[in-house]
Amino acid sequence: MQRSTARQLLFTRLLSIMKKAIFFLTTLCLSVMSCTKEKTDYEAEINTIVTEHYEFKEAAAINSNGYHISIEALNGTFYKGYNEIHLKISETDAKGNVDASAVTFLPIMTYTDGDKISCPHRYDLNYNNDDQYFPGYAVFTSESTANETWELYISFTINDQIHSVKQTITVQEQTNKNLNMTTFTGKDGEQYFIALVAPQKPKVAENELVAGIYKFNKPATPPSGSFPDPSQFSYAEVSNYTLQLDPRMPEPSMGNHSSINNKDLTRQSDGLYHGVVNYTMTGNWTLNFIMLKPEWEDP
Repeated sequence: MQRSTARQLLFTRLLSIMKKAIFFLTTLCLSVMSCTKEKTDYEAEINTIVTEHYEFKEAAAINSNGYHISIEALNGTFYKGYNEIHLKISETDAKGNVDASAVTFLPIMTYTDGDKISCPHRYDLNYNNDDQYFPGYAVFTSESTANETWELYISFTINDQIHSVKQTITVQEQTNKNLNMTTFTGKDGEQYFIALVAPQKPKVAENELVAGIYKFNKPATPPSGSFPDPSQFSYAEVSNYTLQLDPRMPEPSMGNHSSINNKDLTRQSDGLYHGVVNYTMTGNWTLNFIMLKPEWEDP
């Protein structure tokens, strides 16, 4: 038996054919009641072209004490929402990565009033020998503005010496609405984050739907030591939950009908949640999610 821990989340998706290609977009609503058909400009969304990105490029770079730290992201850009990152460390004047250990990665945003927050991220990065980089991710919860900035705090150890660096970055708006994200408080009082990861451009077919679910770890003690104290900015990848999925075509002419052969999202070995959404025709689609957690985890 499972129990709902969050209010129903609504992702409005729109699907249309343009230049013989299918373009799929998502508009995020924080609650069912606040997202009405009258408030959604479906025609404007349908005319948006979705560009898929598959190439990782350098999005930020830091040179410090003879070392070059490169952070790569899809399209060389940090976007609001889920970002897979590849971190590489090399000597400034040499090719090839150096033997670094204890690599940490911490994004922090500073508000206009000076308050600081983070976002879901992988803090401890382990080297991937096959790909020759440190893989990680960050789920940025907002775009950068003139008065609200994101910084990356990175540390690593080489020859028993700890190096700590930071770099201001720019987080841009995610124009591909298929890769939207939301944050909310569950019935258990915990702060959760859901971020869509794939597909970037679905088809009229059964599509694998991928999302990340994360929870903020409330600090157990006040901050200590020099800033930043990572215990104040800790997030966990949620395990053993289920995202129940109900896709609908919300426009009155479509009768709010659903589709068959959909599969709820469950967590797989990559730490992400995988399911199947079946789009049977082009048009405007709405994804309704209900997040459930196992009864044994009830507070």
